[in-house]
Amino acid sequence: MYEKFFKLDKSPFGMTPDPSCLYMTKSHREALSGLVYAVRARKGFVVMTGDAGTGKTTLLRTVIRSCPFARFSVILNPTLGLHDFLELALLDFGISDVPAGKAQRIMRLQDFLVKLHEEGISPVLIIDEAHKLSPEVLEEVRLLTNFETSDQKLLQIVLAGQLELKALLNRSDLRQLKQRIEIRVEVRPLSAPDVATYMEHRWERAGGDTPGPFTSEAIAVISAASRGIPRLVNSICDNALLVAFGDEKRFVSLDHVREVLRDLDMEYSAPVGLGFRSSSNSQSSPNIWARTTGSAASRSDSAAIGTPEISLDRVATISNTESELGIFPTIERYIPPATQSWIGRLFGASDKR
Repeated sequence: MYEKFFKLDKSPFGMTPDPSCLYMTKSHREALSGLVYAVRARKGFVVMTGDAGTGKTTLLRTVIRSCPFARFSVILNPTLGLHDFLELALLDFGISDVPAGKAQRIMRLQDFLVKLHEEGISPVLIIDEAHKLSPEVLEEVRLLTNFETSDQKLLQIVLAGQLELKALLNRSDLRQLKQRIEIRVEVRPLSAPDVATYMEHRWERAGGDTPGPFTSEAIAVISAASRGIPRLVNSICDNALLVAFGDEKRFVSLDHVREVLRDLDMEYSAPVGLGFRSSSNSQSSPNIWARTTGSAASRSDSAAIGTPEISLDRVATISNTESELGIFPTIERYIPPATQSWIGRLFGASDKR
């Protein structure tokens, strides 16, 4: 609705997991590197965890686009019984003639995996929302890893879920499954500077000219209220742009964001102690993307919360071009190798947080 008003090609803060809008923090880059490496090296069992809304599904879709040498079966609804789970996995692999009996289904899957192995194709079963899997289905998943040759796994399995998945995998009756996990990766929320550059990234991908319309006070409160969760950032920003459009304002002020937070029933603490200084006498409210609004509304916002002293010069430049996704030599080395995880040392991606 507001795209034409702000001269955009599309909505900048959509809620769908769009790989073309993926913003690569060091945490996301390391997770993507680990996932693609596991698929390429046929590591067998991989687990990705992260809080709700941190971008796990977007990363999974990026992996699918980055691995043309693999065949994927993706289960998005894991709340299934044993019988339905195996049937859905076969159907999404493209097997239409699914047998009725479990033994026949297992044999059908084995024949399919052996055929792909002979063709040099890596079959991958991705289970999203895996924290909702029952222990019985998880045990069935473990048994699927028994498809192997003398030196290679025939089926790669990726479990992606929220942080509750960690506790689920620590159950004593699932210790055999936990022992088979070869790679673990975790997706973390955005830092405060990351939120600002994430918003800029999404704005540019939507065809918007920078600097964007958000005042620095608005960005600071969006960061605090969202707790760095990209999905929440998108929800707040999308609604705030709609409110600004209704007011016929070409900038998004703190008042717009506060109205959205009330409508969304989201509580937040004012981001004091994050480098804020009083600016009650300021004559303008500088945008974190180096724009000065100079409006009465922004002067009111500055008096209410202060102007955050955040400089994007201190934020590491992270390349987000699609051509780099899954191509490990292009990944920058952000911190000394001695302090990186093993995946970070291998592919030059890590997270200092």
